[in-house]
Amino acid sequence: MAEEERQSVQEINISKEMRTSFLDYSMSVIVSRALPDVRDGMKPVHRRILYAMNDLGMHSDKAHKKSARIVGEVIGKYHPHGDSAVYETMVRMAQDFSYRYMLVDGHGNFGSVDGDSAAAMRYTEARMSKIAMELVRDINKETIDYRDNYDGSEREPIVFPARFPNLLVNGTSGIAVGMATNIPPHNLGETIDAVLAVSKDPEITVDELMEGYIPGPDFPTAGTIIGRSGIRKAYETGKGSITIRAKVEIEEHANGKSTILVTELPYQVNKARLIEKIAELVRDKRIEGITDLRDESDRNGMRVVMELRRDANANVVLNNLYKYTSMQTTFGINMLALVDGRPKVLTIKQCLVHYLDHQKVIIRRRTEFELRKAEARAHILEGLRIALDHLDEVISLIRNSKTTDIARNGLMERFNLSEKQAQAILDMRLQRLTGLEREKIENEYNELQALISELKAILADEEKLLEIIREELLEIKERFNDDRRTEIVAGGIGFFEDEDLIPVEDIIVTLTHQGYIKRLPVSTYRTQNRGGRGIQGMGTNEDDFVEHLLSTSTHDTILFFTNKGKVYKAKGYEVPEFSRTAKGIPIINMLQIEKGEWINAVISVNEYREDAYLIFTTKEGITKRTSLSMFANIRKGGIIAVGLREEDELISVKLTDGTKDIMIATQNGYLIRFEETQIRSMGRTAAGVKGISLRDDDVVVSMEIIETDSKILHVTSNGYGKQTPEAEYRRINRGGKGVFTSKLNEKTGHVVAVKAVTGDEDLMLITIAGVLIRIPVESISETGRSTMGVRLIRLQDGEEVATVAKIEHEEDAEEELVENTDETTDSEVNQDTEE
Repeated sequence: MAEEERQSVQEINISKEMRTSFLDYSMSVIVSRALPDVRDGMKPVHRRILYAMNDLGMHSDKAHKKSARIVGEVIGKYHPHGDSAVYETMVRMAQDFSYRYMLVDGHGNFGSVDGDSAAAMRYTEARMSKIAMELVRDINKETIDYRDNYDGSEREPIVFPARFPNLLVNGTSGIAVGMATNIPPHNLGETIDAVLAVSKDPEITVDELMEGYIPGPDFPTAGTIIGRSGIRKAYETGKGSITIRAKVEIEEHANGKSTILVTELPYQVNKARLIEKIAELVRDKRIEGITDLRDESDRNGMRVVMELRRDANANVVLNNLYKYTSMQTTFGINMLALVDGRPKVLTIKQCLVHYLDHQKVIIRRRTEFELRKAEARAHILEGLRIALDHLDEVISLIRNSKTTDIARNGLMERFNLSEKQAQAILDMRLQRLTGLEREKIENEYNELQALISELKAILADEEKLLEIIREELLEIKERFNDDRRTEIVAGGIGFFEDEDLIPVEDIIVTLTHQGYIKRLPVSTYRTQNRGGRGIQGMGTNEDDFVEHLLSTSTHDTILFFTNKGKVYKAKGYEVPEFSRTAKGIPIINMLQIEKGEWINAVISVNEYREDAYLIFTTKEGITKRTSLSMFANIRKGGIIAVGLREEDELISVKLTDGTKDIMIATQNGYLIRFEETQIRSMGRTAAGVKGISLRDDDVVVSMEIIETDSKILHVTSNGYGKQTPEAEYRRINRGGKGVFTSKLNEKTGHVVAVKAVTGDEDLMLITIAGVLIRIPVESISETGRSTMGVRLIRLQDGEEVATVAKIEHEEDAEEELVENTDETTDSEVNQDTEE
């Protein structure tokens, strides 16, 4: 006997067993208890309560039934847990201060906002609410799948059809193992509008959803949400935090006293405990000035009254109440739900997309069910029509048959009928032989054929499917929508959007050839005389150098234009700040730039005006003008800024007011100037028109906007530069080859940049080694078009100027005495080469 006992004992590793058992338990809690399904927004216990009520016929148009009966049905068939847990869940679904749209219509004491418990389940009664009926609508039309209950004796739904987006509309909260969910409720009409918007524009952004459809949560207890940055963060990432305040009115009385009236509380705040807390703070003298505190709430609404002393400042008292009590709370949003049985943190758009996908499945399955039903009925009617067309023969065959089976088989063989059709003929009553009944059969058959065609058309066209979803959602919105309760306001004192917390300051944004970006305060660079050696501005790799340098503000929007003609955007403060010698971060960590794409132009914008334009120029001399307002809504993944021809690249973008002169310069020293109005305003994705006709082996290196009386500044790769009056470049028609503008040789190198300047700027030169020099433009000699210029920067062997940028002049800059070499101007005969 002892030997048998030893053989039945199995040795296991306790560590492995604990790990396996705990993981099994964790997954059970996550999937089967604590987290909602993204499709219907329900946890299993909520779904089981409503399914049991629906199964018992406790619909919104029937009488209320005892809550104990419902709880018994749920725990007996579907939910093997305690009755108190089920009843408390049902109670919450019936509380107008817990659910934005109640799913249970309760009769009796279901608790209060003061924290009072509901009456025992034997006293209260309940039934499904009208809007809950929309969650189970079409459940009997094979729209969803079922699974076995806990003992295999019953079947329960895996998910509800959910004809409205319940996950967002009513929200949910739950704590699983190692994770938790906390989704706030939303306004039904706004949420439905957001679903419709996603169905019409799958590329819609979170910003567009917030601006036009779903601005933020809408709590059943109303209150006020302070600021939108927390909402935006939660909607974009699935996690965020929002601040909610009670709604308060301050009444001024003739005797000089004031009264604070609280009419709405933050979500899930217990009113009785709040009043106790305020009384405690007044007693302890942590809040002074309140002489009387009373609760005047009734069935018409909430009203907490605080009377103040004559010398008390109501706003000071109110700020202390916000600081020390739950009149101001924080709601942590964590939009975690089950997607295909797995927990996933979702953005607001993902929630809407998953719900829309679920509705496509529901409508498709319902349509297939109705199609099968219609085809089955049409099949029977086809048999009846055949029988009516051969009535005498059918009657004779039936009369001469000894048994029903013989008659059925005879009909099947004689008229090529199915068994169901033959049985229907045998079951047909004699009254169906009248002329009127025959006409009804024919009309019903014709209607069914039309219905079958319509159902097949729906299944074949997803747009028709979406149109049905839209119509049914709008119907639900019309029936159940109400006004928004929670107000969303900008941050007051002590509340700021993210941008408000960033000081407005001038910055320099640098972007290297290999895509490293950073920002620095503009004061980092001091002014030197031309010819100076410069300072080390950025630590780079040997093969990297600064390619773009932009002077902007922390609050301006920076538009990044790529070689492929796309544009991305970021705020100035979103560019990370680093030290002068730091490399920065890869720009792909900040922008969703595609493979094979790099930044070729960067501009700063502070508002999107209708009368402002962007001028685009490509390497092959194509130029385009587009209204700046077309770039107001740029998605995270960027948008197309200009349609490029094969092997062409976007090299420059400038901002204008629509009345300027355009200057395009090439690497081999040619320049064309023409009026901006010669380019008509085009759409965002247009390709453009020819700006300059290029000679062989030449490419465009710069495009500038020329102001009257400005100077044209040239800088070459070997560090030579000069200024030339703009008057020396007369206007010609766009598309010409331009004029010779600079004497080039091995000493000067090719043209790197051509800038339009006034003399009040500083010039920043950056070499391929990352060395920067900042010099006043006024210190650069002014010479003719066909001259070589003067040396601007001394370069080491193999070093070249890579980038040139204009920045604001620094008045009180520290100047250094430096050796200037090779500053003589090599003037040559000024010879026009216009073509």
